[in-house]
Amino acid sequence: MIPVYGVPEGIDAFVLVRRLGEHTGPVLHVARDDARLAGLAEAIGFFGPEIEVVQFPAWDCLPYDRVSPNGAIIAERISALSRLQFDPAKKRIILTTVNAALQKVPPRKALVGAGMRLAVGDTIAPEDLAAFLDADGYNRTGTVMEAGEFCLRGGIIDVFPAGEAAPVRLDLFGDTIETIRRFDPETQRSGEAVRDLNFHPASELSFDEASVSRFRANWRELFGPKAVDDPLYESVSDGRRHPGIEHYAPLFAETMETIFDYLPTASLSFDHQAEGAVAARLELIADHYAERRGPARTGEQPYRPIPPAMLYLDAPAWDEALARAPCFGFTPFSKPEGAEGIDFGGRAGPILAGQPLAAFEGFSDLRTRWAASGRTIIVAGWSAGSRERLALMLREHGMRDVKNIESADEARALPKGSIGLAVLGIERGFITDKLAVVAEQDLLGQRIARPPKRRKRADQFIADATEIAEGDLVVHQDHGIGRYAGLEAVVVNGAAHDCLKLLYDGGDKLFLPVENIDLLSRFGQEGDGVSLDKLGGASWQARKAKAKNRIQDIAAGLIRLAAERQMREAPLLTADDGAFAEFCARFPYTETEDQVRAIADVLEDFAAGKPMDRLVCGDVGFGKTEVALRAAFVAAMAGTQVAVVVPTTLLARQHFRVFSTRFAGLPVKVAQLSRMVTAKEATQVRAGLADGSISIVIGTHAIMAKSVTFSDLGLLIVDEEQHFGVAHKERLKQLKADVHVLTLTATPIPRTLQLALTGVRDLSLITTPPVDRLAVRTF
Repeated sequence: MIPVYGVPEGIDAFVLVRRLGEHTGPVLHVARDDARLAGLAEAIGFFGPEIEVVQFPAWDCLPYDRVSPNGAIIAERISALSRLQFDPAKKRIILTTVNAALQKVPPRKALVGAGMRLAVGDTIAPEDLAAFLDADGYNRTGTVMEAGEFCLRGGIIDVFPAGEAAPVRLDLFGDTIETIRRFDPETQRSGEAVRDLNFHPASELSFDEASVSRFRANWRELFGPKAVDDPLYESVSDGRRHPGIEHYAPLFAETMETIFDYLPTASLSFDHQAEGAVAARLELIADHYAERRGPARTGEQPYRPIPPAMLYLDAPAWDEALARAPCFGFTPFSKPEGAEGIDFGGRAGPILAGQPLAAFEGFSDLRTRWAASGRTIIVAGWSAGSRERLALMLREHGMRDVKNIESADEARALPKGSIGLAVLGIERGFITDKLAVVAEQDLLGQRIARPPKRRKRADQFIADATEIAEGDLVVHQDHGIGRYAGLEAVVVNGAAHDCLKLLYDGGDKLFLPVENIDLLSRFGQEGDGVSLDKLGGASWQARKAKAKNRIQDIAAGLIRLAAERQMREAPLLTADDGAFAEFCARFPYTETEDQVRAIADVLEDFAAGKPMDRLVCGDVGFGKTEVALRAAFVAAMAGTQVAVVVPTTLLARQHFRVFSTRFAGLPVKVAQLSRMVTAKEATQVRAGLADGSISIVIGTHAIMAKSVTFSDLGLLIVDEEQHFGVAHKERLKQLKADVHVLTLTATPIPRTLQLALTGVRDLSLITTPPVDRLAVRTF
């Protein structure tokens, strides 16, 4: 392998674009993993937007797994192989990973004629199309949702073709295709019309009669005649696809090939540390093979693994594949004297992050020197929002000649000394003789990750008799606490009715028809020591009346407090645009539309002059904490104090860590107050809150203690509000009548949701998941 020195990560895409211009055929680059592959694809789109990039990802499952790879990944792989098989010598860049390159693929001849092109006006019988799709690996379902699925409903055929971004709906009149329209898999509504469409196989193994026969023969030869009782063998023999069947692909094919066979004239190159990734992958394959060959665990179906050499390249085969053509290995290090190889001359850019002002002053000096040497200057942000914030910060630090760019060619066309602002997800910047790229992290520091939150438990509602067991305590809406004693058939007027048998104090029994089960709810505590109510007794009705009176008192207090808050004035909280943009730039992800809207709602509330009372509702991991962080920044920088109240000490520690990291380097002191804090530290925190030296405090119920006083509380943030009682939350509001309140929750309690829906509280919903968030796969 020929080493190419001076190629740090970030510049490698630029090198690949340069290499494609020099080579007469395609360029195949092997990345360490999927994250590097995605980053390279994005960067190539910036440095060579006119270049065709083909991505060939690896399966998203382990070697010898019992589950099949994700259908979308299979579709992308098949689409890539089909394009390469059709024109192997075309000039383009093919990106793959070590895991994908080590795995064998279907032979090129298997893809010849495996696809189909259909256009409006073509004639095809629905049953013939269904047979073709089934043989090509498509799964027949009731509703098409994912790639590789199809559904047949009379003259309507829904298909999600491999390699396409959306499914299509074919409307046939008899055997003639009248229309082809794309549709939304979520709403199932038809949309854009298309004239024609190419169908590629949706599986890497053929499931026709010859392939199934070949599988059966190879299976018996490999594992012996006694292995024919294996569920996988039986499923294939019956014409059904078994989960994990893809791991036996070599048994269906006459032969297997590699990605290198599809590109015989390609220039090969490898990521830095790719050789280590190859060794680690080969070791993992060997470990999993050895594990699968061992005896099955108790209650587990035996797994019969095929030899690794049938599906994967071993070390000698890997070396043989690379020996066909010169290979280039990228390395970020400088070329040593006397060493063989190529010196590209690139180097990692300087890290300017530290104190914000010093970082931009340092960049201003470097920019002057780079402009004098004739270099094109690019500042790369992770998202469009990051680019806007960077533009604002650069202009505030005196650098006015800043312009948004979409490609490196646009940057080269800028006047000398101008700064091109690009959306480019690179971790570190780099410098060459003619180009200087500064990454967002170089200016603003490391990107920060937020810890995931735990999901909430379901409520206590009983929807089915199978949800409770005999002996469980239940609460009847009219008769109080009883004990469930099972189902019993009760004959009334000669007809049998299934009833739930409930036992009450004194041996009384109540038979509740199953259709009235909605009158029951679980008793939400342990049953030890709990007294049962007496049928017809007054105790249950008295407790209900007392609870109703208490609810009315609390409701009256809530309404009175809400009215008082509407009548009072609150200080206007605003932050300097540049400082706020700098703080927002530390966010490690791209904001979703709902996040941006929720943040804007909070800032609007701050500027309204009335005490804010806003509920932010969103699923776990959708970005509610970031809304709280930005609200806390505005309040703290405006000179007021912020209290963040959480239900557990664990969550308090997590938030304290996140807030401390995000506010590092800013004139804001963050403290923690909970039972995990020592008495001495707690005393210091209470003193700091009283004299105003602590700007943000994060804690549990300890913040509600009467010994805690605030110098100037401006914002109260309540996280996981469903774990707090009404009295607790209203005690916090009463600390100061004009305090701004921001409530975060994934599962709002009915009372809170009702207040929001009726307008007593403002509501912001975060329903958009983060970009590229994969759905949970359940098996």
